[in-house]
Amino acid sequence: MNGRTVFLVDDDEAIRHSASFMLRHAGYTVKTFPDGVTFLDELVPEQSGCILLDVRMPEMDGLAVQRVLKERGVNMPVVILTGHGDVPVAVEAMKGGAIEFLEKPYEKRALIGAIENGFEQLDNQSSDERRATEARARLNTLTPRELEVLECLVDGQTNKAIADTLSISPRTVEIHRAHMMEKLEADSLSTALRLAFLSGMSAERPRDST
Repeated sequence: MNGRTVFLVDDDEAIRHSASFMLRHAGYTVKTFPDGVTFLDELVPEQSGCILLDVRMPEMDGLAVQRVLKERGVNMPVVILTGHGDVPVAVEAMKGGAIEFLEKPYEKRALIGAIENGFEQLDNQSSDERRATEARARLNTLTPRELEVLECLVDGQTNKAIADTLSISPRTVEIHRAHMMEKLEADSLSTALRLAFLSGMSAERPRDST
């Protein structure tokens, strides 16, 4: 077993069963999800792997799932599954960052080849890029206020100065800071700042006007 994880998102139970069987037989760990909403709810920033994503699903289609992944800073390779006549949609998915698409019904060789291409791309990412991707994903779990507190810390401000800047009490700053540290899994300020810098945040980073 190679220990590599494939996240299979498809509302068709038969597809989930057959594809996961082929992938597990090829040595992959497979996690299946019946829809995009469930997948996004259960995905955590630290997870890594390749995503096999159906483009036609109820509630949230594959393109919408792709957009959310991008917003969260998740940079896992995505292979799109399409039905007959969905090629234009698949092309749109490729524009959105998908590395490949497979038309149903697909052969085992094509499926395994697409997944291998995904992991090859993942392996070729530099360690710095992976750390930056993970850092951005963690920062995306913060509330707007927690992010503001972190930005002020990046600027070198004390809790009292942050309270003045944000027009809140020092005690409220402490609460937001504690929540921010917990979400970032940071055991020290230096760890939180390192994640901020890895994500691309800097003292000169422009703040939103909202």
